[in-house]
Amino acid sequence: MGVYEELVERGLIAQVTNEEEIRSMVNSGKAKFYIGFDCTADSLTAGHFMALTLMKRLQEAGNQPIALIGGGTTMIGDPSGRSDMRKMLTREDIDHNAECFRKQMERFIEFGEGKAQMVNNADWLLDLNYVELLREVGTCFSVNNMLRAECYKQRMEKGLSFFEFNYMIMQSYDFYYLFQHYGCNMQFGGDDQWSNMLGGTELIRKKLGEDAHAMTITLLTDSQGRKMGKTAGNAVWLDPNKTSPFDFYQYWRNVDDADVLKCIRMLTFLPMEEIRAMDSWEGSQLNRAKEILAYELTKLVHGEAEAEKAQTAARALFSGGADDSNMPTTTVEDADFDADGKVTVLALMLKGGMIKSNGEGRRLVQQGGVSVNDVKVTDGWQSFTKAELADGIIIKKGKKIFRKFTV
Repeated sequence: MGVYEELVERGLIAQVTNEEEIRSMVNSGKAKFYIGFDCTADSLTAGHFMALTLMKRLQEAGNQPIALIGGGTTMIGDPSGRSDMRKMLTREDIDHNAECFRKQMERFIEFGEGKAQMVNNADWLLDLNYVELLREVGTCFSVNNMLRAECYKQRMEKGLSFFEFNYMIMQSYDFYYLFQHYGCNMQFGGDDQWSNMLGGTELIRKKLGEDAHAMTITLLTDSQGRKMGKTAGNAVWLDPNKTSPFDFYQYWRNVDDADVLKCIRMLTFLPMEEIRAMDSWEGSQLNRAKEILAYELTKLVHGEAEAEKAQTAARALFSGGADDSNMPTTTVEDADFDADGKVTVLALMLKGGMIKSNGEGRRLVQQGGVSVNDVKVTDGWQSFTKAELADGIIIKKGKKIFRKFTV
């Protein structure tokens, strides 16, 4: 099986512009492809996983990835999948975020001479003269076609600014520029990017002629990626300082039964023969599949040692009496105790980053969503002394978030 056929079997490919040529290029290691990452935060999330693992798979098959950091496009913001305009970031924020992305990407793909490249579209987009850009590429875009694009259509009722309307042109120009200056012959992107990606392919054809072979592949990644990127309203980050390896493991350990095998196919590097054997798994076997998924992805992002620690700690929560030393732990200081030498559940949860405010904590308690050592908390002002915290307590928020507190 070629790498392209494997991508299809793993459920990654949605649509392509020329499947036969793309299959041949990918399987022969002749694809020089790019995937773009806008720098809207200082860490990649679980929602970027499919793009990152795809780059790794294709590089291992001899193809050359270009990781395009969107230092320029982030200045506008992609309207795709958005109900409102993105927050406008400063150039300094974007540059900082781009550097954070680079460090995290190096865990997945190998950069260097003849290997993967990392480029920043700020290097060409921010120097463009607006009138010259309109004259060079403006005639290649039909406003009627742009308004029919799904990424714009869904925003028309709520309002789409002219500022965001330019995003398709900027993304299309990226492919045009990379094709000319880096020999990039292929682009990959999420399923909601299809219109923007076709814009780039068409721009190359119109400006450089019918013989300019620029291929486009859209992946079944974006809607699934956004779903995987968030849990309980919070992003699942690849940065261990934002989402601990344990919480990262727990997130994947608690995916829905219906999604676990799909995630294993799309995101892990387990051989397809092994994954096919899981197709008949059900019941308690799905829990085993979730452990496999959580372990493999935690190992990929944080390393084998952290994956082992996270798995041991997670099992300790459910088996009883097991080693919980690797569970994320918050140390309570003297200053955290009140004059009576006590500290409340809400204060502990705030200190451990489990809640953002006392109000949020009180609502969780009222809804029955907080427990201490598996005993449901009915009063957020329930408090503990230093002696009670000496051996540590485990606070559970909902079904998926745990933290140990000790002095």
